[in-house]
Amino acid sequence: MDWGTELWDQYDIIEKHTQSGLELVEKYVKFVKERTEIEQNYAKQLRNLSKKYNQKRSSKDEPEFSSYQAFLDILTEMNDYAGQRELIAENLMMNICIDLTKYLQELKQERKTYLMDAKKAQQSLESTYKQLDSSKKRFEREWREAERAAQYAEKTDQDINATKADVEKAKQQAHMRAHVADECKNDYAAQLQKYNKEQNQFYFSDMPLIFNKLQDLDERRIQKLAQGYILFSDTEKHVMPIIGKCLEGITKAGTNVNEKNDSMIVIEQNKSGFERPGDLEFEDYSQGINRASSDSSLGTPKVSMEPWKKKTNNFWLFSKRSKPTVSEDFGHLPPEQRRKRLQQKLDEICKELQKEVDQSEALGKMKDVYEKNPQMGDPASLASQINQTSQNIERLRGEQSKYETWLAEAGGRGDTLRYKAHSFNNNGANDVHSPDGAYSDESTPDPSQAIYAEFDDDFEDEDLAAPIGKCTAMYNFPGASEGTIAMQEGEVLAVVEEDKGDGWTRVRRNNGDEGYIPTSYVTITLNK
Repeated sequence: MDWGTELWDQYDIIEKHTQSGLELVEKYVKFVKERTEIEQNYAKQLRNLSKKYNQKRSSKDEPEFSSYQAFLDILTEMNDYAGQRELIAENLMMNICIDLTKYLQELKQERKTYLMDAKKAQQSLESTYKQLDSSKKRFEREWREAERAAQYAEKTDQDINATKADVEKAKQQAHMRAHVADECKNDYAAQLQKYNKEQNQFYFSDMPLIFNKLQDLDERRIQKLAQGYILFSDTEKHVMPIIGKCLEGITKAGTNVNEKNDSMIVIEQNKSGFERPGDLEFEDYSQGINRASSDSSLGTPKVSMEPWKKKTNNFWLFSKRSKPTVSEDFGHLPPEQRRKRLQQKLDEICKELQKEVDQSEALGKMKDVYEKNPQMGDPASLASQINQTSQNIERLRGEQSKYETWLAEAGGRGDTLRYKAHSFNNNGANDVHSPDGAYSDESTPDPSQAIYAEFDDDFEDEDLAAPIGKCTAMYNFPGASEGTIAMQEGEVLAVVEEDKGDGWTRVRRNNGDEGYIPTSYVTITLNK
């Protein structure tokens, strides 16, 4: 069944129905836009909430506790969850609002064209009917005139007083009127035939075709709207697995809390190493009363007459302690804490020393290259840097020795980080020393080695940031927004920049294309 056959006489109804359908599409687009704004505001509030509580850390040691770390993990998962809400808002806007708005404009223009065609057909039929009516009225008028002229000619012919000339004139007038009436009759018949033909064309061909086109337009509009309804649900279903992983991450954060381990950390961080205080000795004040007048009496102990002023070294568990003066050797700390701080400081010095040794080695290589290839640079320009690096190495070695001595005094094992012992003198030659300055068994590198390759590695173009890891896509991502990059499930990309808390990670393909992707869409492995 189609509109052209069943609703051939319901033009106004069809016009009103199609207009109402387009208004429904507009209403749905507005509804989705408001839903998108809700999602965006919700995601923004979640991000602000995560950021707000991520900054509130009472001390730098809190993350060591599993309960604190679990809370930080929850904040991270909530930030990722907010990213999924943003993705829902973005997909709703792109796949429904923008798409339906564009489709709606096309339907409006198409409907307008069909209605204009209907009006033109209606106007053409009305014009033909006016011509028919005009020819009909003219035929009616001329036929009456012809009848009057015939009656007048007959009356004149019967009048005995009329002359022959009057009779002939009346007959000619009647004949002329009858001829004109016949022409009008023929014209009226032709116009009537023309109108009936156009009317048949209008009701059985032109208007049914237009109505069927409007029916097809309306059905396509309904189908597109139904797809929009489905997308409204599918958009959220698409991110449900990732949202589920975020919630699983929160659950995992709770299960990872280890109260026993947290208690051990409190012990390790705050254990003083002191022995518990012993029993107090009895002080016999009565000896001061019974003692002899002579202070030189043998066997009589000398006791203070003001025992209340005697200083004791009592250890009060709940008393407030004044903040001790910080010393370089951490002597203000309890023995256990002192050993830990000395070991930590020694590790930091060793790392810095290793860095300076590597710098010295690199400067030595540069100087060798400059000496062999003067066009690449002046070796003398590196002298100040080499001297400064040598001074830093000597200073750090002195500090290392000092802290190793303090650590030994505190009863520490002195387990420090190992480092390469290569350094370079001001002439660019290798000085091979162990950390304590003794000569080691390491031989001087062969001058014939291809050091140009090492030089190139150290001084290559750094326009592109070096990857800090890699990631594997767990889901497809369209990358439709500006600054993002598309990826397919299973694709491996290089990680250039970690997630800074906004839910996005910067990655790069092998062809050099870079962009941002949702952190929750990939599994990331950072370089160690």
